[in-house]
Amino acid sequence: MQKAKLMLTGLTFLGLAALAGCSLPGVYKIDIQQGNVITQDMIDQLRPGMTRRQVRFIMGNPLITDTFHANRWDYLYSLQPGGGTRQQERISLLFDSNDQLTGLAGDFMPGVSRDEAIRGDSGSTAVTEAPATEAGASAEAVPAQAEPEAAPAPGSLLEQLQREVDEARPVAVPTPAPLEVEPTPEAEPAE
Repeated sequence: MQKAKLMLTGLTFLGLAALAGCSLPGVYKIDIQQGNVITQDMIDQLRPGMTRRQVRFIMGNPLITDTFHANRWDYLYSLQPGGGTRQQERISLLFDSNDQLTGLAGDFMPGVSRDEAIRGDSGSTAVTEAPATEAGASAEAVPAQAEPEAAPAPGSLLEQLQREVDEARPVAVPTPAPLEVEPTPEAEPAE
């Protein structure tokens, strides 16, 4: 009987130690990811005037579609590395009444994507703050127009191309005349 009590006590302590081992250092804990993965390259592909369908193709389905703000999509992403502090990223996309993208707000802003930086392209996307349109709405970032470039040197190839572009006039697209269909001879009834 004494041995049974000692064994039962030993197994109880062993079970408690095993449960407590979950919080001991060195025990592997998984990373917890929630929401939509958002990258800077995805944000760089967004352009004002895109339709909701085009935005959904780039960003995926929004995590939150608010019934009180039907023209706003919210994307959230959080990552908590095993036992570490949680990191959260957020972006809100705003649409107008024609279902076209008008602005964005959040942790990401448009800029030069990694592909453009590798190629050496200079991104001409500047960000300006637009005034808030709704009461309580924060200002949203909208891409500004690129500043005009300096005029090309006279006589250069760029100057000739620019002159040709400036002199080009639109031409009306001809509309085809409707086809005239000859009436088919109807079969005469046999007598």
